[in-house]
Parts: sequence; C-alpha cells; structure tokens
Amino acid sequence: MPDFTKQLSKYLPEEAAPIISTWINDTGCRFKVTRSRQSKLGDYRAPYQNQPHQITVNHDLNPYSFLVTTIHEFAHLQTWQRHKNKVKPHGQEWKNNFKNLMDPFLRMGIFPENVQFALIKYMDNPAASSCTDLSLHHTLKQYDTSEKEIITIDSIAINGFFSIKNGRVFQKMEKLRKRYKCLEVSSNRIYLFHPIAEVFPIDQP
Repeated sequence: MPDFTKQLSKYLPEEAAPIISTWINDTGCRFKVTRSRQSKLGDYRAPYQNQPHQITVNHDLNPYSFLVTTIHEFAHLQTWQRHKNKVKPHGQEWKNNFKNLMDPFLRMGIFPENVQFALIKYMDNPAASSCTDLSLHHTLKQYDTSEKEIITIDSIAINGFFSIKNGRVFQKMEKLRKRYKCLEVSSNRIYLFHPIAEVFPIDQP
C-alpha cells in the first residue's frame, strides 16, 4: 500500500500524517488537496459509476484547520459506508463518527492548548462546519500564516457598510439566527451572510 505520510506532512501536523495515510488506504479514498474555495474548506463525494470515495481539502488551510477539515470529511465517508444516504448529512450518525475519529488526535495532544480546549467544547455538538462555531473558527485562525489581515462580517458594526470581492456594497443589519441580514445598496435587496464571510469595510457610500 502507498504511504502518503510524507506528502500529508506538508499540510497537517506531522504526528497525524501516518493515521490519515492509513485512513486513505483502508477506505480506498481518492484524497485531493485543492485550490482555495470561498464556499467550503473541504468536500466529500460518495462513490458513483465505479469511482471511489473522494475527499478534497483546501491547500491553504493551516495544519490544524487542515486536520479538523480532513476528519470532518472522513466522518462523512464513514457515515456513508454505514448508512449510505439514508441519514442526514450532519445528523447524529455523522456527529458520533466525527467524535470517534477526532478522539485519538485529542488524546495524542497534537493540537495547541487553546485549539484543544475549543475543540473539546465544539465536540459537545459538532456542527456542519468548524466555521459555524465562531469560537473554534477564531481559535484556528490564530495559526494562519497569511500576512494579509482578513476581516469578517461579524467584526463590522451594525448599520456599517462593506463590500465583497466582486465590488458589491452592502449595509449590515441584524442577525437572524446564524446569519446576518444585509441590504445591498444598489438593488435594495436583502441577502444573508455567514458571520465569517470575508468582507472589506468601507465608509458610507
């Protein structure tokens, strides 16, 4: 069986690489490191038309985010193996698998103390994405090496203005459950934004 430890060590903590390499071999998974995607950190695709399981993870995640995302996607793979598509994508079956797969890494002490603490809290009720848990997300972001400061919508004041990458301008309004209601200035239409969406603060247009 091929050993992917060396390649994986470029992206995730060295101690975790042999375990993930074993998972890839044991499941016959096609594991891809991909370009950065705004909409997601990773992705799982179930087998189809003689194609194997496929997991993709963004290349630009810091090692701890890369590992958490990888475990998240392998939990999907394990859930599909046991239940196919008969259960919810992030239902109790997935939550249990995620907790079980994460457990050995927590016991090994791979994560820095603040990440370990945030993960243990997150494990009480894992969400669809580590980004959904703002405490865990912000803790993991501390280990990013990018020199560019990333500003997210949750740091914009209510009624403040911001633009997004394509130049569209919005005014931030109140929070509805897990997302912010925002008014697009040019069209007067309402859009919902995730709290960690990357934005660019601007003065009132």
